[in-house]
Amino acid sequence: MPDSLVPKTVSVLAEGYGLARLKADALAGLTVAIVALPLSMAIAIASGVTPDRGLYTAIVGGFLVSLLGGSRVQIGGPAGAFIVLVAATAARHGIDGLLLATAMAGVMLVAAGYLRLGQYIKFIPYPVTVGFTAGIAVIIFASQLRDLFGLTLPGSEPGPIVEKIMALGRSAGTASWAAVLTAALTITIILALRRLRPHWPGMLIAVTGASVIVAILHLPTETIGTRFGGIPRGLPLPALPPLSFEKAVAVFPDAVSFALLGAIESLLSAVVADGMTGRRHRSSMELIGQGIANLCSALFGGICVTGTIARTATNVRAGGTSPISGMLHSAFLLLFMLLAAPLASYIPLASLAGVLAVVAWNMIEKPAFMALLRSSYGDAVVLLATFFIVVFRDLTEGIVVGVALGAVLFINRMAKSISVGETKPLAMLQSTNGEEHPVISDDPDTVIYRISGIFFFGSAATVATVLDRIADQRRNFILDCSEVPFMDSTAANVIEGTLRKAERIGVRFIIVGANTQVRRALYQHHVRPPRVLMRASVQAALETIRSEKSA
Repeated sequence: MPDSLVPKTVSVLAEGYGLARLKADALAGLTVAIVALPLSMAIAIASGVTPDRGLYTAIVGGFLVSLLGGSRVQIGGPAGAFIVLVAATAARHGIDGLLLATAMAGVMLVAAGYLRLGQYIKFIPYPVTVGFTAGIAVIIFASQLRDLFGLTLPGSEPGPIVEKIMALGRSAGTASWAAVLTAALTITIILALRRLRPHWPGMLIAVTGASVIVAILHLPTETIGTRFGGIPRGLPLPALPPLSFEKAVAVFPDAVSFALLGAIESLLSAVVADGMTGRRHRSSMELIGQGIANLCSALFGGICVTGTIARTATNVRAGGTSPISGMLHSAFLLLFMLLAAPLASYIPLASLAGVLAVVAWNMIEKPAFMALLRSSYGDAVVLLATFFIVVFRDLTEGIVVGVALGAVLFINRMAKSISVGETKPLAMLQSTNGEEHPVISDDPDTVIYRISGIFFFGSAATVATVLDRIADQRRNFILDCSEVPFMDSTAANVIEGTLRKAERIGVRFIIVGANTQVRRALYQHHVRPPRVLMRASVQAALETIRSEKSA
């Protein structure tokens, strides 16, 4: 049941869930929680909100994504892909507007799941996903430059990347050597541990180590405590964001962007998980789970929730076998928050910026990006258009333009794949010296054309140009559609136009080999007997002509 509306948790428990699997899931959940702890706070800060909102998102949203989603190993939480959208929405509409947009996006995702729209995400071209991810990575890295270098800006940091870089460049003289060293130390530890001890929680170790050094040496760099006053110990009580018709209309475009991006990011992550586990996710149920998670995250003051590829992959590699590991990951995060919240005040912002710089670098699928640039002109155009629009314009626009270009590229390729032309097929079997062998039909009163390939609006003009060459002196025109798997209304209309011309000049029109779908399309455009003859094969059509001549 790949698109069943039953959460994977139900399926897993129905299979039988024992102590051995619980131990494996608990270890995987703990591993993911250790990775998610610094990352959730870093993404929240980069999104323009307080770090505790990132933890609320991972705890509440992550728990519900696993409990109600359609993947066995998906890990939900705040994602780097949302940083730009969340920051822009918070800047335009405030925290209340952000929470309302998140809740509305949740409702949209639930509706999309029940309408079973999840299956259509697979139609997004690969160059679009690669260019989109690379564009987000560039934006994330640019958003961390201020904290990486400890820059002080005279006003608020601009959102658009060009203005941002220019403003940061003008403030280059305010760079803090302590922030630069802290960020460099964090990045160095992460990269060193990845090479030497790949199974260790490098990000948590790096942030902890940098925090200890900054505290002991009293380095003059900004921390969570100095900017945000620390984080609370526990979850807030759920509350509805302020709701009004005017506010809902104002944040509606942002909610649509959240829903669209959340659906794409979550289902792409689920597809990656399928490739790692050999399982199949339920796309529509995944959207429903994501929708409920976003709605509840907003109730607890969290930001957008989505499936996260890096944390999901960590879960699989750590031995997670079921949604229980994702639920335990959220439980461990809540435990960390209850026990270690005061210590979070000492975390340097430059260290968290270093974490996100590494995340941004890892997000860029460098081999895939270069391969697509070399593969074909069309794929390169789709890739680069998506990338540059995401970086310099808007995430949603990047997806829409990329998909549109990909569709045009596909139509062009399919249109070029069709062939049509006159043919001399085998007419019948005749006996010579007791042996049967095929002979070529060479009836001067009959012309035969064969169409091969998908006949649709993209190729209609090409086929129409060829079919217009029907010789006036021929009495019979046979159109072989046996190699046409699909025909749309535009193509059927081209055939009807050819039929009208044949009727006008007194040529009999015979269509052969049409499958059920092609016949249906033709009949809808009045290409049907008695205007045309329908035969199963060219041989059958030639037999009909031959028998009429001999009658």
